[in-house]
Amino acid sequence: MTKHSSFISLAALELDASAATPLYRQLYDQMRDAILARRLAAGLRLPPSRALADDLSVSRNTVVNAFEQLTAEGYIAGKVGSGTFVAQTLPDEMLHLRRRLPRPVRTVPHTRMLSTRGRLITASADGTQTDASEARAFRPSLPALDRFPRDVWARLSARRWRQASSDLLGYGDAAGYTPLREAIANYLASARGVQCAPEQVIVVAGSQQAIDLAARILLDRDDALWIEEPGYLGARAVFVGVGARLVPVPVDAQGLDVRAGMSRAPDARMVYVSPSHQFPLGVSMSLARRLALLDWAARTGAWIIEDDYDSEYRFVGRPLAALQGLDRVGRVIYVGTFSEVLLPSLRLGYMVVPPQLVETFVSARALADRHSPLVEQAVVADFMNEGHFARHIRHMRTLYAERRTLLIEAIERELGDTLEINGDAAGMHLLAWLPHGVNDKLLSKRLRQRGIEAPALSQYALAPLRRHGLVLGYAGFSAKQLRDGAHLLQAVLKSD
Repeated sequence: MTKHSSFISLAALELDASAATPLYRQLYDQMRDAILARRLAAGLRLPPSRALADDLSVSRNTVVNAFEQLTAEGYIAGKVGSGTFVAQTLPDEMLHLRRRLPRPVRTVPHTRMLSTRGRLITASADGTQTDASEARAFRPSLPALDRFPRDVWARLSARRWRQASSDLLGYGDAAGYTPLREAIANYLASARGVQCAPEQVIVVAGSQQAIDLAARILLDRDDALWIEEPGYLGARAVFVGVGARLVPVPVDAQGLDVRAGMSRAPDARMVYVSPSHQFPLGVSMSLARRLALLDWAARTGAWIIEDDYDSEYRFVGRPLAALQGLDRVGRVIYVGTFSEVLLPSLRLGYMVVPPQLVETFVSARALADRHSPLVEQAVVADFMNEGHFARHIRHMRTLYAERRTLLIEAIERELGDTLEINGDAAGMHLLAWLPHGVNDKLLSKRLRQRGIEAPALSQYALAPLRRHGLVLGYAGFSAKQLRDGAHLLQAVLKSD
């Protein structure tokens, strides 16, 4: 390399033309590092761009681009007629940036950076994050996205955008778009037996936000809370995050065991329950248990969160009426979602709260994220009011019944002597009990390695289960995917 004695030597610079990083960026990075480390002292004169380009065997533009970036950021400065120099004064945060950044990572434990609630949320979030990868059989809670009426939705959405008034483009009511709240109230009254006025309906960003709002508003730290055992991980994480004392209550063929709950925590502040189609066992809560739960809540002043996540899909008889419709004293907070019946990505759900809580919940909703997107709410309202919603549910109910039957037949054909199907003829998933002695978590892991998603039942329970099983979603998968999945399940099980 040619040396230029009248300038500071930059012979230590090494550029790699085969690297993915552009040459000018390599030069910039190395000179910046040398300046910050004081290997290039303040005030030192740098070689002219043409001379440095010759030394490094690169084009002059490469050096010019690097120098321009260093100049813009204050590392070097040019003097007309004199040349280019390392800046005399650098901001203190530049000089110490590299020495300062690693220290918190090395010396301060992550948990000490968080509040008590932040630590609880971090601890509770494990296993609740949604996998954004391509869905594979048998992922639960995934609707038949291939059968969604996209043309209808696109037409309604385009119409709304063409006709959008300032009311839809500005800030809206935290409780939700009024026509949508009215449509939801009408639908719930006719289809679910829910008793409410539109003013009691609050539009939220999915059922998860509804549960979170209820927990933050109604629970104090260390309040006792009944949760279904096994039960929905997303709800459990919310309650752990607010510091509630979880009281697991067993679920049997009749749903939540109310007697067990009263025995374990008679003074519980709240109960979370999915009575129409319990997740993940798939059973429905008996009328006797529903009335007993409501009676206990009325006597003790406890709150009931009713998660009615996929009640639209019942394949034998009419859908069961909601628990909320039996409530005479205003203790039930009803939660529903459009994720299962329309699109998960829509991120819209709703809750029905007792009249005395409406103002508080709307205020909390406004503080959380003000409101859900208004145009999307308007499109959903149109979709419901023009009959598309009811028609879509009818189509999906028929499709899911067919897919459920197909999966059961495939399991009986492949594993009839090994697996036992559990749960009512409803919903979007079924439970397959495993033979005694088979570890569902290990099996679920092996299946995932083979391209199959079949969550382990035991991951939904706080205490060890006497028998393990797999949760098998069927709604979002084709006949071929379900048959192939059952065949692969058989191959993995038989290989043990």
